[in-house]
Amino acid sequence: MNRVRLRGFLLLLCLLSISAQASEMLTWTGCGIVKKAFMKELSDAYMEKSGEIMMLTATGATRGIRSVANGQYDIGGSCRHKLSIPEEENAHLHHVAWDALVFVVNRDNPIESITFEHLRKIYRGEITNWKEIGGHDQLIQLYTRRGKINGVGYMLRKLIFNDPDFNISPRAKRVKTSAPLEAAIARNRWAAGITGSSSAHRQKNTIKMLSIDGVFPSKKNVASGKYPYFRPLYLVTHPEPEEKIAKFLNFAFSPEGQAVISSQGTVNLDEGKRTLFPRFYK
Repeated sequence: MNRVRLRGFLLLLCLLSISAQASEMLTWTGCGIVKKAFMKELSDAYMEKSGEIMMLTATGATRGIRSVANGQYDIGGSCRHKLSIPEEENAHLHHVAWDALVFVVNRDNPIESITFEHLRKIYRGEITNWKEIGGHDQLIQLYTRRGKINGVGYMLRKLIFNDPDFNISPRAKRVKTSAPLEAAIARNRWAAGITGSSSAHRQKNTIKMLSIDGVFPSKKNVASGKYPYFRPLYLVTHPEPEEKIAKFLNFAFSPEGQAVISSQGTVNLDEGKRTLFPRFYK
């Protein structure tokens, strides 16, 4: 066999190997906050245990549900509930952890706390200057997510306004995902917005979470229910997942998997079972 044919043969073997690995690789897509909360660490721990590789892509909660429902991905991640619409019918949500909605500002903003009613007025556009809530004479640069059914946008409307159709002030700057929202607040001393606690606590050097009515959204306060603006985090599969997907789910719900979730600063199921489950699912 000459060198050219040998190279071609070795290249073919390499491509076949890559193809075989790709066919066995688990694919995950969905909420960026779920990804930041624990998915990388959970998938790394699962790979170390089982040898199974998982490819992670943050695309948002809606795609996390619908891309699994239509068969494009094995597993999804969501930080909102499933909607009663055909696009999400063929998806099953597995509650795996807890998160909280938090109002965040730039690290250099002197404001540390806000009342719930002031928060609502900011989102209505009734409060537009930091001096109105004890801060500097500077306009509030409010950032929010586009649309009403993304993970943060939907749960914000449900938990803060009890209205999934609530219209946020037109003054707010719309962004596609939570990542650019958090990045914009990190760059702008007078910016603010709502994101997930599981994401925000990892960026304490650039943004900070505010207390609401005097209660800080620490992991302990979220787990106890003292901080009331909590929400479930989900893994998404088909109603009858394949064996390789079911194995990952079993790991995620095992004591080992739940310990990985907790180690990342996210409230796991056991930590929230006494207070959060009965209050959220009443």
